[in-house]
Amino acid sequence: MAMRVVEISAFGPPSVLQLGQRPLPAPGAGELLIRVSASGVNRPDVLQRTGNYPVPPGASDIPGLEVAGVITDGDSLALAQAGLAIGQRVCALVAGGGYAEYCVAPIGQCLQVPAGLSDIEAASLPETFFTVWSNVFDRARLQAGESILIQGGSSGIGVTAIQMAKAFGAQVFVTAGSTEKCQACLALGADHAINYRSHDFAQELMRLTDNAGVDIILDMVAGAYIAKEVQCLREDGRLVMIAVQGGVKSEFNAGLVLRRRLTITGSTLRPRPIAFKTAIAQACRDRVWPLIEQGRIKPVIHSVFAAADAAQAHELMESNQHIGKIMLTWGAA
Repeated sequence: MAMRVVEISAFGPPSVLQLGQRPLPAPGAGELLIRVSASGVNRPDVLQRTGNYPVPPGASDIPGLEVAGVITDGDSLALAQAGLAIGQRVCALVAGGGYAEYCVAPIGQCLQVPAGLSDIEAASLPETFFTVWSNVFDRARLQAGESILIQGGSSGIGVTAIQMAKAFGAQVFVTAGSTEKCQACLALGADHAINYRSHDFAQELMRLTDNAGVDIILDMVAGAYIAKEVQCLREDGRLVMIAVQGGVKSEFNAGLVLRRRLTITGSTLRPRPIAFKTAIAQACRDRVWPLIEQGRIKPVIHSVFAAADAAQAHELMESNQHIGKIMLTWGAA
């Protein structure tokens, strides 16, 4: 049996994304098979398409890191142990293979669709929610009453981080690239939004905090931003990098790191082992999923494309005009 997939025919522009066919994958031990309704589009997919994000060993070469749909097959013992069953709606984080009608996922990286959410909304959750939990809460140890600066507040990661940080009692500052994006961030709960195109974000942040700075910065830019961010951290502050869109080389005042006891860290999620991602999934299920079901945290969907139009979805991603998530859907052939 064959399934439709979106393949990267060659490294290059969005047009290299082509609809193709592959054999239906079979789940192995500890895995399940999902009939995919919706797939999330994320920045790493763009990097993979352009040849700048090698596929981890053993992962599918088909792009896509998050899906939602119905369980159609799987390791029966592991399914029962996880409280899941054939026919159940789930969303999942995967290391690849998400742009497909069927996708194999480790059972530990699958979660029931939160009550009240569509498959499109559910598919928008795993990549950003797992990433934010791992970096803001595990690595940066955000506590109620602390402050955080989220760079790129209108991105998929940004809209998630705003809502999660506010739900857990933080004061939230964000940067965004337009008045419209800043307003969207404020509507999601951010306390202050800085338009980085019209203001120096570091100067504006220090003004807003009476030169105190913030406890945590979630950074997707790196490059020249790091020097400014180090200056914006309070004593015992934590800077967490999750992308390097501004470049991999940075110069900063190491003396400030020493005097203020700063932590500079970062991570990538895709190559981490299943056990690591399973632990994040459990934390999200226990701590975050109830907030989604209560309506305190909501998926933010900007655009939905048919899978056959994946190239258009990537064009939108690269234009940086979106606020929230970009999604693909798998309708009838």
